[in-house]
Amino acid sequence: MSFINGLYNEFYEKYENRDNIHMFFSPGRVNLIGEHLDYNGGYVFPCALNFGTNMLISLRKDKKARFYSTNYSSKGIIEFDITNIKYNKSHGWVNYLKGVILEIIYKGKKIDRGFDVLVSGNIPNGSGLSSSASLEVVMGIAINNCFNLNMSMVSIVKLSQKAENKFIGVNCGIMDQFAVGMGKKDRAILLNCNTLKYEYTKLKLKNIDLIILNTNKKRGLVDSKYNDRRSECELALETIRKIKNIKNLTDMDEREFEKIKYIIKDETIRKRAKHVVYENSRVLKAVNELNDNNIAEFGQLMNYSHLSLKNDYEVTGLELDTLVELAWKHNGVLGARMTGGGFGGCTVNLVKSKDVDSFIEFVSSRYEKIIGYEPSVYKCKIGDGAKEIKQRMN
Repeated sequence: MSFINGLYNEFYEKYENRDNIHMFFSPGRVNLIGEHLDYNGGYVFPCALNFGTNMLISLRKDKKARFYSTNYSSKGIIEFDITNIKYNKSHGWVNYLKGVILEIIYKGKKIDRGFDVLVSGNIPNGSGLSSSASLEVVMGIAINNCFNLNMSMVSIVKLSQKAENKFIGVNCGIMDQFAVGMGKKDRAILLNCNTLKYEYTKLKLKNIDLIILNTNKKRGLVDSKYNDRRSECELALETIRKIKNIKNLTDMDEREFEKIKYIIKDETIRKRAKHVVYENSRVLKAVNELNDNNIAEFGQLMNYSHLSLKNDYEVTGLELDTLVELAWKHNGVLGARMTGGGFGGCTVNLVKSKDVDSFIEFVSSRYEKIIGYEPSVYKCKIGDGAKEIKQRMN
């Protein structure tokens, strides 16, 4: 039985409603370089992955919205009325979808019927590969298509971010949802998070594989120090504005920052600002190196990025640092760094194709000895952004 057939059969088992079922897909994403810059108005360089979240949806005749996930089967079907959408802690993952539905309604769009939904994803939760953004965007495009709302993908991206900020309470920037919605096969996106101007860059990874390693340390962004870092950056910006008229920390280059950093008396706040300014410059240098086919130099900038995230931004931790430092010891690795919010989650590694197997064995075995359990390994391809899957059950 094919994967798609399996999802349809599961939908039939859970719901009596079998009319006009639509299927949608939204990928995970990995950020190659440019961490914690999206909420600082800087440049980021993410790409969509070839795995993510699948959603089957069928409209109902009443106002009930019902949700079931193969990933949380023990929770059963979660139900609510679309005329009374409220945050409910016991509804867990469904709250991300509620937030998106509510933002669509706030835009004045008409959602006059309920729906049955089945979700199945293979993005590890809490890994830093944007399982939440993938959920949000797939809900957005499903509602948009099923109700013929004619919203653009950028509009869906924006309201998905707003849902996570306001309904969930995570002050994330726009990068995750943008990469998930706007991704293209074999392309990374150079995105200016202040203006939302973007351009696609072809990933010329000849004889090089993109390997993601999951620390398997769970972390939730709401419970982590993610929001603290955002507040620290806002404090740094407020301080610098006393002597320099800027909108974002990323409006400065390294030389400008070094001239005026004295104004920030608190060493911790100064280090946070330093990471943001220097990382923003690294992104632009990295894209130039990639365009010139200098993969080794691109990888070196990834390494510098991790060191900055460890020493200046302090969002790594034992598990992430262990994975990255082990990767740096392997001859087949061109670059390695943490990716995502940090405090656990994943690393992204550029590895020579001929060395992938030895790399995985080398890092996994040593990580297990140090941490006590193995990392998970994902051999990734760069895929398309969110879309409807036209293929039907056979």
